Amino acid sequence: MAERLERFTYTGLTEGRLDHFLVGCLPEFSRSRLQGLIKDGFVRVDGLPARKAGQLLTPGAQVEVRVPPAQPSGLIAQNIPLEVIFENGDLLVVNKPAGMVVHPAAGHADGTLVNAALAYAPDIEGIGGEERPGVVHRLDKETSGLILLAKNERAHRWLQDQFRLRVVEKVYLALVDGSPPTPSGRVEAPIGRDPSHRKKMSILPPGKGREAISEYRTLEQFKAHTLLEFHPLTGRTHQIRLHCAFLGCPIVGDTVYGHKRSSLNIDRHFLHAFRLKIRLPGEKSPREFQAPLPDELEAILAALRA
Repeated sequence: MAERLERFTYTGLTEGRLDHFLVGCLPEFSRSRLQGLIKDGFVRVDGLPARKAGQLLTPGAQVEVRVPPAQPSGLIAQNIPLEVIFENGDLLVVNKPAGMVVHPAAGHADGTLVNAALAYAPDIEGIGGEERPGVVHRLDKETSGLILLAKNERAHRWLQDQFRLRVVEKVYLALVDGSPPTPSGRVEAPIGRDPSHRKKMSILPPGKGREAISEYRTLEQFKAHTLLEFHPLTGRTHQIRLHCAFLGCPIVGDTVYGHKRSSLNIDRHFLHAFRLKIRLPGEKSPREFQAPLPDELEAILAALRA
């Protein structure tokens, strides 16, 4: 991909910030990305290098932006099977299996969803950042189900905004030990890093953690377990797992926030991203995608119904 050159004229009647102006001119890029281009010398104002992101533009100022080509990420494309639910020129909707990490990190250098996606759609390299190309949102390693990957910068920005603005409808299925206090309800319990275990998250007192809101309803009641439908209204790390534990009914198989020994014969936690409703770039009405429960989770439910 070649370097991209864009030229704009500031038409404001009064002075305005450079970074604010560029957000309107290049909506496919986040403000932080544009600020990075300014800092790295890729933006000129009236022929001179921009001094800072907050530089004030006068009416009629000429702004030139050079967008460098995406740098190779160094990530390895691996021919790992992907279950693609939907694809167009902007994105992939994938049904991620349990056990697959979304992107490379410490301890998971390859075999991830990103490694598989780079083989399936090589053009996503560099989209949204070198370390997590195409990634819009994440699922835990042992959580199966629907996840989106953007195929270009414009779509990446659009999809991330849909999640940020909380207009995406997400539905998860969770089998829990016991049952919640009420058949349906709403949980508002802030989440933050566990002060005692830095690799874990925790429910924190108001004012200490980030706002986390979930709604749930009971789908099926068993003798010692309950199948719940969860609607996370925010997207905090481990949110549904923590909120289930907070309700006193941890997710079956969740040995981090639930029981150390699983109450059922399962080698993962029973949490599945079942349904996703989102408006795609360039479309007026939202689309809905579904991923059926994996066979191993259906088998668990069948055994409980027997």
